[in-house]
Amino acid sequence: MTPTQRMVRLTLSLGRQRMFSTRMLIMLPILLLFIPGMAWGFADPNLQLPTEQIPETATETMFLASIGIVFAGTMAAVLIAHDGISRDRMSGVLEIRLSQPMPRWRQGTVLVLGHWMSIALPVTLLIIVSMMLVGYRSDMWISFSDAIVFIVAAALVLLWYTVFALLASSIAKEQGSAIAFSIGLWFLFTLLWVLFTTLLAALNGVAVGDTQDQQYLIFEGRLDLLSPNGVYHHLLETRLDGVERGVSPFVAYLSAIVWTIIPIYLFQRRLNRLVP
Repeated sequence: MTPTQRMVRLTLSLGRQRMFSTRMLIMLPILLLFIPGMAWGFADPNLQLPTEQIPETATETMFLASIGIVFAGTMAAVLIAHDGISRDRMSGVLEIRLSQPMPRWRQGTVLVLGHWMSIALPVTLLIIVSMMLVGYRSDMWISFSDAIVFIVAAALVLLWYTVFALLASSIAKEQGSAIAFSIGLWFLFTLLWVLFTTLLAALNGVAVGDTQDQQYLIFEGRLDLLSPNGVYHHLLETRLDGVERGVSPFVAYLSAIVWTIIPIYLFQRRLNRLVP
């Protein structure tokens, strides 16, 4: 067996183990509620929304429903991966694993891809189901290219949070600290980022009372490049017409690449220097 084949086998084994864990079974009803459930709700033709928020295409409906990925999907990624290293360190398994002849960068790749696969595959399936529900209920079907962008963008944001959780797990000395750090990052980017954006906008003299103010939208859009959730929404906005938040599609794609490379590099660097 070649080193690559061994790495692939270990990745699939870890992915299956995490995908069918008790933790995933607990998260599954929440994922069902937030992803297909929100898509079903936003596809309702009689749904009462502000005039400027009424979706006119399936792509716009899926964009509104993407909040389910931001809340439930990323939370699931954090809960699945937060003890990917700290648990093995506490049990002594990590010392045995790192002493194996497999290079640490390969072991790090197995950890990242295995944990990411365990959440990305179910979420991708739920996104496809959501698209079918939107088409069935509203008679508006999303194009193939838009569907690919939505699936890839969701997979990327789940990858980012998976790496965040593994990085926190490698830094923390115990599982409690790992989950606290991981949830803290999730809380910052998911719930507190709006408050942070509003505060900075006010300090820079940008009006924050009117969310339709173009100056505020541009300020918010550029600041969102510093948030994984913001970059995720920028990727989705590349498929929408009439959205102008001061960020071009090229910048959105470049930001996604940066958010992918830097956290993985930091995690691999941390793993190479880790002493069990």
